[in-house]
Amino acid sequence: MYRPPHFAVDDLPTQQALIRAHPLGLLVVAGPDGLTADPIPFLLDAGEGPLGRLRCHVARANPVWRVIGAGAEVLVVFQAAEGYVTPGWYETKKETGKVVPTWNYALVQVHGRARAIEDTDWLASQIADLTALQEAARPEPWAVDDAPAPFIAAQMRGIVGIEIPIARITGKWKVSQNRPEADRTGVAEGFEAQGAAAAVMAGLVRDFGRDRG
Repeated sequence: MYRPPHFAVDDLPTQQALIRAHPLGLLVVAGPDGLTADPIPFLLDAGEGPLGRLRCHVARANPVWRVIGAGAEVLVVFQAAEGYVTPGWYETKKETGKVVPTWNYALVQVHGRARAIEDTDWLASQIADLTALQEAARPEPWAVDDAPAPFIAAQMRGIVGIEIPIARITGKWKVSQNRPEADRTGVAEGFEAQGAAAAVMAGLVRDFGRDRG
Protein backbone atom coordinates (compact mmCIF):
# COMPACT_ATOMS: atom_id res chain seq x y z
CA MET A 1 0.00 0.00 0.00
CA TYR A 2 1.31 3.42 -0.96
CA ARG A 3 1.68 5.50 2.23
CA PRO A 4 3.09 9.01 2.10
CA PRO A 5 4.60 9.77 5.54
CA HIS A 6 1.88 12.26 6.53
CA PHE A 7 -0.82 9.58 6.00
CA ALA A 8 1.02 6.64 7.61
CA VAL A 9 -0.28 5.43 10.98
CA ASP A 10 1.86 2.86 12.76
CA ASP A 11 0.41 3.21 16.25
CA LEU A 12 -0.83 -0.31 17.09
CA PRO A 13 -3.65 0.70 19.50
CA THR A 14 -5.02 3.10 16.86
CA GLN A 15 -4.89 0.38 14.23
CA GLN A 16 -6.56 -2.13 16.54
CA ALA A 17 -9.29 0.35 17.44
CA LEU A 18 -10.21 0.68 13.76
CA ILE A 19 -10.44 -3.10 13.41
CA ARG A 20 -12.71 -3.35 16.45
CA ALA A 21 -14.93 -0.53 15.22
CA HIS A 22 -15.11 -1.93 11.67
CA PRO A 23 -14.75 -5.71 12.03
CA LEU A 24 -16.05 -6.60 8.57
CA GLY A 25 -12.73 -7.22 6.82
CA LEU A 26 -12.01 -8.11 3.22
CA LEU A 27 -10.05 -11.38 3.20
CA VAL A 28 -7.82 -11.57 0.11
CA VAL A 29 -6.28 -14.93 -0.81
CA ALA A 30 -4.27 -16.03 -3.84
CA GLY A 31 -5.45 -19.45 -4.99
CA PRO A 32 -5.01 -21.68 -8.04
CA ASP A 33 -7.68 -19.71 -9.89
CA GLY A 34 -6.22 -16.33 -8.96
CA LEU A 35 -7.15 -13.81 -6.28
CA THR A 36 -10.36 -14.07 -4.25
CA ALA A 37 -11.80 -11.48 -1.87
CA ASP A 38 -14.41 -12.34 0.76
CA PRO A 39 -16.05 -9.88 3.20
CA ILE A 40 -16.00 -11.59 6.61
CA PRO A 41 -16.57 -10.36 10.20
CA PHE A 42 -13.43 -10.82 12.29
CA LEU A 43 -12.55 -10.96 15.96
CA LEU A 44 -9.29 -9.40 17.12
CA ASP A 45 -7.37 -11.06 19.95
CA ALA A 46 -5.05 -8.15 20.70
CA GLY A 47 -3.04 -9.96 23.37
CA GLU A 48 -2.10 -12.95 21.23
CA GLY A 49 1.46 -12.40 20.02
CA PRO A 50 3.26 -9.11 19.41
CA LEU A 51 0.66 -7.77 16.95
CA GLY A 52 -2.43 -9.78 17.82
CA ARG A 53 -4.45 -12.47 16.08
CA LEU A 54 -7.54 -12.46 13.87
CA ARG A 55 -10.28 -15.07 14.03
CA CYS A 56 -13.26 -15.68 11.76
CA HIS A 57 -15.35 -18.44 10.24
CA VAL A 58 -16.71 -19.09 6.77
CA ALA A 59 -19.27 -21.37 5.21
CA ARG A 60 -17.91 -24.84 4.53
CA ALA A 61 -19.16 -24.40 0.97
CA ASN A 62 -16.78 -21.44 0.55
CA PRO A 63 -13.63 -22.84 -1.10
CA VAL A 64 -11.40 -20.21 0.55
CA TRP A 65 -10.72 -22.37 3.60
CA ARG A 66 -9.41 -25.19 1.42
CA VAL A 67 -7.12 -22.75 -0.40
CA ILE A 68 -5.85 -21.50 2.95
CA GLY A 69 -5.23 -25.01 4.28
CA ALA A 70 -2.55 -24.94 6.94
CA GLY A 71 -0.58 -21.85 6.10
CA ALA A 72 -1.48 -19.68 3.12
CA GLU A 73 -0.37 -16.05 3.18
CA VAL A 74 -3.37 -13.71 3.26
CA LEU A 75 -4.25 -10.04 3.34
CA VAL A 76 -7.18 -8.60 5.30
CA VAL A 77 -8.34 -5.02 4.67
CA PHE A 78 -10.43 -3.14 7.23
CA GLN A 79 -12.08 0.02 5.87
CA ALA A 80 -13.44 2.78 8.11
CA ALA A 81 -14.93 6.14 7.14
CA GLU A 82 -14.46 7.42 3.59
CA GLY A 83 -15.74 10.23 1.42
CA TYR A 84 -15.21 12.47 -1.58
CA VAL A 85 -13.57 15.85 -0.95
CA THR A 86 -14.63 18.64 -3.31
CA PRO A 87 -12.22 21.53 -3.99
CA GLY A 88 -15.12 23.82 -3.09
CA TRP A 89 -14.49 23.12 0.58
CA TYR A 90 -10.93 24.49 0.47
CA GLU A 91 -10.09 28.05 1.46
CA THR A 92 -7.18 27.68 -0.95
CA LYS A 93 -9.67 27.56 -3.83
CA LYS A 94 -10.62 31.17 -3.07
CA GLU A 95 -7.00 32.22 -2.69
CA THR A 96 -5.25 30.60 -5.66
CA GLY A 97 -7.63 28.18 -7.37
CA LYS A 98 -4.82 25.61 -7.36
CA VAL A 99 -6.80 22.69 -5.93
CA VAL A 100 -8.19 19.40 -7.19
CA PRO A 101 -10.68 16.85 -5.83
CA THR A 102 -9.53 13.97 -3.68
CA TRP A 103 -10.89 11.20 -1.48
CA ASN A 104 -10.49 10.81 2.28
CA TYR A 105 -10.42 7.43 4.01
CA ALA A 106 -9.00 5.44 6.90
CA LEU A 107 -7.99 1.80 6.63
CA VAL A 108 -5.82 -0.93 8.09
CA GLN A 109 -4.18 -3.80 6.22
CA VAL A 110 -3.20 -7.01 8.00
CA HIS A 111 -0.82 -9.64 6.63
CA GLY A 112 -0.27 -13.11 8.00
CA ARG A 113 -0.31 -16.84 7.36
CA ALA A 114 -3.77 -18.24 7.92
CA ARG A 115 -4.84 -21.74 8.86
CA ALA A 116 -8.21 -23.42 8.55
CA ILE A 117 -9.68 -24.93 11.72
CA GLU A 118 -12.38 -27.60 11.99
CA ASP A 119 -12.12 -28.21 15.74
CA THR A 120 -15.59 -28.14 17.32
CA ASP A 121 -14.51 -26.48 20.56
CA TRP A 122 -12.66 -23.74 18.63
CA LEU A 123 -15.71 -23.09 16.47
CA ALA A 124 -18.03 -23.01 19.48
CA SER A 125 -15.82 -20.41 21.14
CA GLN A 126 -15.60 -18.41 17.90
CA ILE A 127 -19.33 -18.08 17.32
CA ALA A 128 -20.01 -17.42 21.01
CA ASP A 129 -17.37 -14.68 21.21
CA LEU A 130 -18.43 -13.01 17.95
CA THR A 131 -22.09 -13.08 18.93
CA ALA A 132 -21.43 -11.73 22.43
CA LEU A 133 -19.37 -8.86 21.06
CA GLN A 134 -21.96 -7.79 18.51
CA GLU A 135 -24.97 -8.27 20.81
CA ALA A 136 -23.45 -6.61 23.90
CA ALA A 137 -24.99 -3.17 23.33
CA ARG A 138 -28.52 -4.44 22.67
CA PRO A 139 -31.22 -4.14 25.37
CA GLU A 140 -31.97 -7.86 25.11
CA PRO A 141 -28.83 -9.48 23.67
CA TRP A 142 -29.25 -12.75 21.84
CA ALA A 143 -26.87 -15.58 22.80
CA VAL A 144 -25.96 -18.73 20.93
CA ASP A 145 -27.44 -20.77 23.77
CA ASP A 146 -30.84 -19.20 23.08
CA ALA A 147 -31.19 -21.48 20.06
CA PRO A 148 -31.78 -25.25 20.42
CA ALA A 149 -28.52 -27.15 20.87
CA PRO A 150 -29.19 -29.63 18.00
CA PHE A 151 -29.86 -26.68 15.66
CA ILE A 152 -26.59 -24.98 16.63
CA ALA A 153 -24.69 -28.25 16.26
CA ALA A 154 -26.08 -28.64 12.74
CA GLN A 155 -25.14 -25.04 11.88
CA MET A 156 -21.59 -25.56 13.14
CA ARG A 157 -21.13 -28.51 10.82
CA GLY A 158 -21.59 -26.05 7.99
CA ILE A 159 -18.73 -23.73 8.94
CA VAL A 160 -14.93 -23.77 9.14
CA GLY A 161 -12.77 -21.49 11.26
CA ILE A 162 -9.83 -19.38 10.11
CA GLU A 163 -7.08 -18.06 12.36
CA ILE A 164 -4.47 -15.48 11.33
CA PRO A 165 -1.55 -14.58 13.62
CA ILE A 166 -0.73 -11.03 12.51
CA ALA A 167 2.75 -10.84 10.98
CA ARG A 168 2.47 -7.26 9.67
CA ILE A 169 -0.07 -4.49 10.11
CA THR A 170 -0.16 -1.09 8.39
CA GLY A 171 -2.50 1.85 8.74
CA LYS A 172 -3.32 4.74 6.47
CA TRP A 173 -5.44 7.69 7.59
CA LYS A 174 -5.88 10.05 4.63
CA VAL A 175 -7.92 12.71 6.39
CA SER A 176 -6.64 16.01 5.00
CA GLN A 177 -3.49 16.15 7.17
CA ASN A 178 -1.58 17.56 4.20
CA ARG A 179 -3.86 20.60 3.84
CA PRO A 180 -3.54 24.00 5.59
CA GLU A 181 -5.66 24.44 8.70
CA ALA A 182 -8.23 26.61 6.90
CA ASP A 183 -8.70 23.90 4.27
CA ARG A 184 -9.10 21.21 6.94
CA THR A 185 -11.76 23.32 8.64
CA GLY A 186 -13.60 23.65 5.35
CA VAL A 187 -13.42 19.91 4.72
CA ALA A 188 -14.75 19.12 8.20
CA GLU A 189 -17.62 21.57 7.78
CA GLY A 190 -18.35 20.13 4.34
CA PHE A 191 -18.67 16.62 5.69
CA GLU A 192 -20.75 17.82 8.65
CA ALA A 193 -23.19 19.46 6.25
CA GLN A 194 -23.80 16.07 4.64
CA GLY A 195 -25.41 14.75 7.82
CA ALA A 196 -24.89 11.87 10.20
CA ALA A 197 -23.46 9.50 7.59
CA ALA A 198 -20.41 11.74 7.09
CA ALA A 199 -19.98 12.76 10.73
CA VAL A 200 -17.27 10.19 11.43
CA MET A 201 -15.08 11.53 8.65
CA ALA A 202 -15.70 15.10 9.80
CA GLY A 203 -14.47 14.09 13.26
CA LEU A 204 -11.36 12.45 11.85
CA VAL A 205 -10.51 15.58 9.87
CA ARG A 206 -11.00 17.84 12.90
CA ASP A 207 -9.21 15.67 15.45
CA PHE A 208 -6.76 13.37 13.75
CA GLY A 209 -5.96 15.69 10.87
CA ARG A 210 -5.36 18.70 13.07
CA ASP A 211 -3.18 16.78 15.49
CA ARG A 212 -0.89 15.55 12.73
CA GLY A 213 -1.15 18.35 10.20
